[in-house]
Amino acid sequence: MTKTIPIVAAPASPAAQPGTAIEGDGMGCHAGGEKMLAAAKASGKSEVLAQYAKDYPAKPDAGPHDQPQSMCPAFGSLRVGLRMRRTATILSGSACCVYGLTFTSHFYGARRSVGYVPFNSESLVTGKLFEDIREAVYQQADPALLDAIVIINLCVPTASGVPLQLLPKDINGVRIIGIDVPGFGVPTHAEAKDVLAGAMLKYAREEIMAGPVQAPRTGRADKPTIAMLGEMFPADPVIIGRMLEPMGLAAGPVVPTREWRELYAALDCAAVAAIHPFYTASVREFEAAGRTVVGSAPVGHDGTEAWLQAIGNAANVPQAKIDVVKNMMLPAIRAGLSKMPIRGRITLSGYEGSELLVARLLVESGSDLRYVGSACPRTAWSDPDREWLEARGVQVQFRASLEDDLSAVREYQPDLAIGTTPVVQAAKELSIPALYFTNLISARPLMGPAGAGSLATVINAAIGNKARFDAMKDFFGDTGSGHSAGVWEGANGVPLDRPEFKAETKRQLEKLLKKRKAEAMV
Repeated sequence: MTKTIPIVAAPASPAAQPGTAIEGDGMGCHAGGEKMLAAAKASGKSEVLAQYAKDYPAKPDAGPHDQPQSMCPAFGSLRVGLRMRRTATILSGSACCVYGLTFTSHFYGARRSVGYVPFNSESLVTGKLFEDIREAVYQQADPALLDAIVIINLCVPTASGVPLQLLPKDINGVRIIGIDVPGFGVPTHAEAKDVLAGAMLKYAREEIMAGPVQAPRTGRADKPTIAMLGEMFPADPVIIGRMLEPMGLAAGPVVPTREWRELYAALDCAAVAAIHPFYTASVREFEAAGRTVVGSAPVGHDGTEAWLQAIGNAANVPQAKIDVVKNMMLPAIRAGLSKMPIRGRITLSGYEGSELLVARLLVESGSDLRYVGSACPRTAWSDPDREWLEARGVQVQFRASLEDDLSAVREYQPDLAIGTTPVVQAAKELSIPALYFTNLISARPLMGPAGAGSLATVINAAIGNKARFDAMKDFFGDTGSGHSAGVWEGANGVPLDRPEFKAETKRQLEKLLKKRKAEAMV
C-alpha cells in the first residue's frame, strides 16, 4: 500500500497574476546594478524583486564597499540543482556568465552537463529567447531520465523580463521550475541556494496538497523527524540523528535535498532545524505546511543544551526524555572541549551561513574571539547565536563586507584570522597566520560531541606558525610589496614610488565622478 504524506494547510493568500510582456532594450551587464534593477522592475519583475528584497535584505544605500563581495549568486542555485539526482539545469544569460558558472560548478565536482540557451539583442527584445527556452525545455523533458528541469535567468534576461513563470508547470510528468537569480537582486550565492530550495519546496507542497505523492525511496521514517536547513558536513546529520533518537525522534532530510522525493519527506516532519538561518523562502514553505522552525544548532555545551530543549518543545517531547539526552551528551561535550582547548585571539568571517555556529564553538573552546562576520543577513533564526555571542563580548557583523573583515583584522591584531581568500591573503601579508573558512573550518563536523574538539588541532597548529611568518617577513622585508610588487632585475632597479602621480590621478577621478553626478541630476 502506497504511503502518503499529510500536510496541514495554512491559509493561502491570493496569487498575483504574472505579467506577460517582455520589455527592455537589450541592456547588457555593463549597465550596472541600479539600471538593471530599474529595467527588471519595468519589465514585469517587480513582484519577484520585491520578494527578494524582503527575504534577503541589504542596506538600501549600500555602496560597492558597504556590502558583501560574493561570487555570482547564481552559482548557489546552480549548485543545488547539480547535486540533485534526476534533475537537469538550464542557464539563460550572457555567454561570459554561463562560462564562469559552468567552470566553477565543474571545479566543485559537478558530474553532468549544464544546459545553455544563447541569445542576442534581437532574440532578447523580440521575445524569441523565451520561445527558445521553451523549445529547449520540451526537448529535455524525458520522464525516463528526469524528475525536474530547473531554468535559471541570470542578470540580463531578468532585467529584460523574460517570463519563465509562463513555462508549463510540467511536461510529460517532468516538473519545470523557472527562477530569476540576478546579481542585482540576490546578494550572495549562499542565499541563492534558498531561492531554488524554496521554489522546489513550494512545488512539492502544492503536489502534496493536490493528492497522493510518492514516498521517499527509503520509505517514511517510523519516528517523527526533524528536517534540517542548510548544507552541512556529511557526518553532522548522522550525529544529530544519534542525539534525537533517545527523544523518540529521527533526523529528516537536509534541505537542499539530493533528490525530488526527499522534499516530500522534508515537509513530512515534526519540526525544522534552521541550521543555516538565512533560508527565508524555505522557512516560508515549511510554515505554510504548519511546521515549527527552530534556530541555532547543537554546537558546544550551551548550544547543544538550548537546541535540544527547543527541538524537544517543538516536537512535544516529554521533558524527562529531553533531560535524558542532555545528561548523555552534555558531559561528553564538556569533556571534549576541555581536552582540546584553543588559546589565542581570533577573528572569523565567511559567507557560508554557519559562521556564528563556528564562533560559538571557538568561544567555548577557550579562544579569545573578538569578531565574527557573515555575508548573510540577520534573521529571527540567527538571534539565539547572536545574543549568546554578544553577551560574551564578540562583535557580530551581518552583511559583512571585505572591508569590515579587514578592519577587524587590523583593529584586533589576532593570533589567527579565519576568513575568505582575500582576508587570508591580507592577514598573511601582515605576518598573521590565517585559515580559509570554507575548506578548512566549515568542512569539519561541528555538532554534538564530535564537534567539540574538531577545530582545535588545525587552529592550534596554525597559531603555532606565527614564528615562521615573522622569519619570512624578516628575511624578505618589503621586497615585492606596494609599488614594487613583482620581480625586478637588479640591473634595471626597483620602480620608484610616484605619490604626485597618484594624487593627480585621484584628483582626475574625483572630478570625473562629480561631472557624472551633475549630469545624472539634470
